[in-house]
Amino acid sequence: MSRLFRSLCIALLAISPCAAQQAAAPAAGTPAAAPAGPKRLVAVMNFDYGTVKTVVASIFGTDQDVGKGITDLMVQKLVTDGKYRVIERAALDKIIAEQNFNNSDRADPSSASKIGRILGVDTIILGSITKFGRDDSKVGGVAGGHSGWTGMIAGAGKKESKAVVAITARLVNTTTGEILASVTGNGESSRSGLFLGGGGGNGNSGGGAAFDMSSSNFSQTILGEAVNKAVADCATQLDAAAGNLPTIKASYSGLVADVSGNTIIINIGSKVGVRVGDAVDISRPVRTVKDPATGKVLKTVTSKLGTAVVTDVDADTATLTFTGATPPKVGDVAATSGPAVP
Repeated sequence: MSRLFRSLCIALLAISPCAAQQAAAPAAGTPAAAPAGPKRLVAVMNFDYGTVKTVVASIFGTDQDVGKGITDLMVQKLVTDGKYRVIERAALDKIIAEQNFNNSDRADPSSASKIGRILGVDTIILGSITKFGRDDSKVGGVAGGHSGWTGMIAGAGKKESKAVVAITARLVNTTTGEILASVTGNGESSRSGLFLGGGGGNGNSGGGAAFDMSSSNFSQTILGEAVNKAVADCATQLDAAAGNLPTIKASYSGLVADVSGNTIIINIGSKVGVRVGDAVDISRPVRTVKDPATGKVLKTVTSKLGTAVVTDVDADTATLTFTGATPPKVGDVAATSGPAVP
């Protein structure tokens, strides 16, 4: 019996490596999983809340920038989900301040596209809050105060309702202004409560105090629950759109402004769409073609010297690494060529 058992063990040891290899190998005809592509770098603009501004003021007793609060939640969710790379808030706020970008422009694709180009992103996310409050059309019941965010605000209206929030978001190409995707996120509290009224508070527990939408106290309210559900719904749809976004490359042309070895600096930058990773042709003008009747220059004929890859970019300049047989010099032409690098 022991001899038979030993024989079986030897046989199993002999075949187990093959079995393991067969189990690990993909089935015949099954394609290997494609490697994940690079994540799209995006900037998320402050969500516009003009449509619900009056309601917001009645809820909190004073105007509160709920658009910024929802934007912060959206950025946090997108970063956590990992489908996009997101520009830091500090960098975005700095550019907005420098460009005197006001709240009325936050949902305007043309204004926001300018900010996106300066930041060096080819896609921005614009959003609007279209619903923010309760699930019925009852007017009133917004007087009174509240004590912290852990409780409901006791308004004059005693009707208990669910909180509802709806937000829309658009992915916009910063070069063309084209809307690449548009989604709507909806959120509704799972429970009812007294309608959130405002005013009458004092200090940090009053209706007029600033609040943090990311705080646990706010998320425990029925309004906070609806906000978080709407953000999650919207972010899920944006994540789904990430893989279908087209790669769009800006066309631009500039001049070499400085040369140091194989490192060159050109006189254009992110304002015209230059991105890190872009492939650029470096050429030298050899002659011009003029209209014989008017003398107007019709075309400049150039000779390609080599190619360069953008390694660093700011608003007005870009640094590139050059590869080619003929060294470039100041005044040579730098123009886009070939497919974009996402």
